[in-house]
Amino acid sequence: MKFPSLVRQKFCKTPIYLTLYGEGVTEDGAPIVIYERKELYPDDDLYPQKNLYGDYLYCNYQDKAKTVLTAQQKKVEVSGVILVPGDIVPDSPTISGGFAEINGVRREIVRGVKARNPDGTVNFTELDVI
Repeated sequence: MKFPSLVRQKFCKTPIYLTLYGEGVTEDGAPIVIYERKELYPDDDLYPQKNLYGDYLYCNYQDKAKTVLTAQQKKVEVSGVILVPGDIVPDSPTISGGFAEINGVRREIVRGVKARNPDGTVNFTELDVI
C-alpha cells in the first residue's frame, strides 16, 4: 500500500543548506556529521555568480517570533520548523542536531523527527530550529 505524502514537494520552495549530526561523537569529541549540503564557495564576504554555489535542498519553512522582556532589555526569540518530504538521511535512524542556513541566517537544529508511515517508511523529515 502506498501512503500519501503529507509534505508535498511542490510546496517546498525555500532553499536551505544543512549540516546534520547523528548520535555519538568522534574520537576527537566532535559530533558525527551524517549529512552535509552547503555552499561550495569558500568566502562569505564575496558574492559570486550563482553557478559557483552548490545545489540547494528545498523545504517548507515556517517560523515564528516572540518577544521576551527581561529586566535589562527586550529580546526577540525566533524559532521555526523545516519540513522536507521523504527521508533526508536514510542511512541514519536518528537526527540529533546540526545547523541550517535559511534565508541567509544560520539557525541551530534542536530536534530532528522522522515521521513514519505504518509500514515503517519515512513520510517526511521535520527539523526544529532556533
